[in-house]
Amino acid sequence: MELLKKIFKKKPRNTSMEILNKSFKEKPRNLWKYVDWDKYHTHATVSSIDSTTKSDDIDDRIIYMDEIEKRKEIFGICGECNEPGTGGYWCQPCNAKRFKENFKNWTSGNEDVDELIQHSQLNAIHHKTCLEWIPFEKFQSITYITRGGFGKIYSAKWPEGRIGYWDIEHRKWIRATNYEVALKSLDNSSEISTDFLNEDIVFCYGITQDPNTKDYMMVLNYCKYGNLRNYYLNNSNDCMKPCHLSRIANGLLSIHNAEKVHKDFHSGNILFSGSMFISDLGMCQPANNKEKPDKKEGVYGVLPYMAPEVLLIPFNDIPHDHILAVKICKGLRPKISEGIPKLFVDLIMKCWDAKAENRPTAKELYQVLKKWDKEGGINSEIYFQMNEYEKIRKHKLESKSSENMSESKKSHPQAIYTSRLLNFKNLPEPLNSSDLSLFQLNSDDVPSVSANPKLYFNEIFMKGSNEQKKLGNILF
Repeated sequence: MELLKKIFKKKPRNTSMEILNKSFKEKPRNLWKYVDWDKYHTHATVSSIDSTTKSDDIDDRIIYMDEIEKRKEIFGICGECNEPGTGGYWCQPCNAKRFKENFKNWTSGNEDVDELIQHSQLNAIHHKTCLEWIPFEKFQSITYITRGGFGKIYSAKWPEGRIGYWDIEHRKWIRATNYEVALKSLDNSSEISTDFLNEDIVFCYGITQDPNTKDYMMVLNYCKYGNLRNYYLNNSNDCMKPCHLSRIANGLLSIHNAEKVHKDFHSGNILFSGSMFISDLGMCQPANNKEKPDKKEGVYGVLPYMAPEVLLIPFNDIPHDHILAVKICKGLRPKISEGIPKLFVDLIMKCWDAKAENRPTAKELYQVLKKWDKEGGINSEIYFQMNEYEKIRKHKLESKSSENMSESKKSHPQAIYTSRLLNFKNLPEPLNSSDLSLFQLNSDDVPSVSANPKLYFNEIFMKGSNEQKKLGNILF
């Protein structure tokens, strides 16, 4: 009897309820924080690995940010590994394992493309730096838009949408559904590279393949207003603002900070969708051009936007373009529109200098434009000049008939604004124009400034090293 009492007094072990409670407690929970992540996303870096790395090695990688505690404060803690996040709702080590386990379930059919996507997934510190292989059948309502220098551009609906984050509690990827994207095909493409994923550079979500042509296509953020050139041609009432220019300069700076150059930087490769985005990174030449470009054979680009020293290489002769190339080297520059603020005129002239070492770097440009944007209050010099320019511009628009406006938008039939191979030879040494009237505006056209604008500009110039100068000089 005493023995039975002892048995019944004992607590039962591992009842179904206790097992359920235990498993519930051990289940990963969502411990992320929601804040304005974007301004912190570029602060985290990881030691790079490739797709052959063993899963066990992923835990040993070093993840940097200003401070571990700062990451914990901003992003929160991963509910799986209890380490601070590397981005918004994102744990790089845990997601790298997930991506690696899924490698066996997809292929692009091209080893180089597979390696590019896998590398991005293993090293993604947040959703904006993560590429996917996206089967072509995932897209709907594919519509042709235009043709670039080396490929066609389409718009499309993507119902499934891009990856947003991993739902820890429900064990699945949460996506931003019903996305409108741009599909950019690359003619004769066998390999693709995307080196830059930054908030001021157009987002790339992944890669797909046209089943008919077999050309690979970049899946990009769709910018509904198109490129900068077309936007301002079709929206005469709007004008460029310092905040827009600083965003462009910031994107260019990110490219140069990666020790790269754009190679085809012009208004046709700046897209507008409420904000400015740089596009066509490294895609200004054929996708199947595997060899390093030989300058003797020519350079790719859009002639009016190219620096004279880029043209000054032995090239084959193309009569009309050769004449323009000679004029650029001799100092020909576009005429600056009447009424452009004097501060901008001086900045433009510095960017147009025949000597590369005299041009501002991307870092210096960003510093100046950011300062102008911050100082754009009602009593500032930049505000006064922009306001005067707006008056002149609106007066011109009102005085022009719709017929004249349409005529002014027409381009010469031989003016080509897509990237192509340019081959010239026997070009003269680059010079600045001796005709300063091309750049200087009448005093009646420009609001007066209380101080010398060039001195103002130089005062806020950041002094960079020779290496930074070389890196930032290709601004055309």
